[in-house]
Amino acid sequence: MIISHKHKFIFIKTVKTAGTSVEIALSKHCGPDDIITPISKDDEAKRQELGYRGAQNYRIPFSKYKKIDWLKFAYDRERRKFYNHIGASEVMQYIEPDIWDSYYKFSFERNPWDKVVSWYYWRYKSEPRPSISEFVHSSEANIIRGFELYTHLSEMAVDQVFFFENINEEMDKIREKLNLSEPLSLPFAKGGHRKDKRSYSDILSDQDKAKIAKVYAREIAHFNYTV
Repeated sequence: MIISHKHKFIFIKTVKTAGTSVEIALSKHCGPDDIITPISKDDEAKRQELGYRGAQNYRIPFSKYKKIDWLKFAYDRERRKFYNHIGASEVMQYIEPDIWDSYYKFSFERNPWDKVVSWYYWRYKSEPRPSISEFVHSSEANIIRGFELYTHLSEMAVDQVFFFENINEEMDKIREKLNLSEPLSLPFAKGGHRKDKRSYSDILSDQDKAKIAKVYAREIAHFNYTV
């Protein structure tokens, strides 16, 4: 997640939508006061190698704490933080309303059937692994929903949801919207785990497709995804 005061945008990061690559690309253009949440050690190393800004300013100020935050802090002495896949509803609690209302807010989504297959190969990077059907019908396949992240009370909270399937064109649109002088170059972090290059439609059974359609019904309905 990034909150850029320099360019007045908020990036809500979803799962298995090239979010880390997008985040790294955006961090190149961030300023010293911007909020950038931590990513994995390997991905932070990639960001550092590129010379871009790393995680910074992600601890939530005490001035923004709610009563429950103070109670938790009194118990474990741990600071509240903005984090990688924080949702819009939570971000809204800890920033000024005028910032949320005036900044350009965006996120990414992906065809749910393809996203679940990608998650399967990322979650189980090598053999032995469960079958794709076992995975789809387990609770693990249910945890990469994006709808909860870019909505608030089931209503769209961001200004734009871009699509993974057209990511290069979408990054050009983001660059233009943010009035950036340079192209947003994607490093494609976390790629290469999926060895089966067949279409998700060929990998999933009819039962698998039906299960995914049920779990991700809101995304499918809102963006008119088809299997």
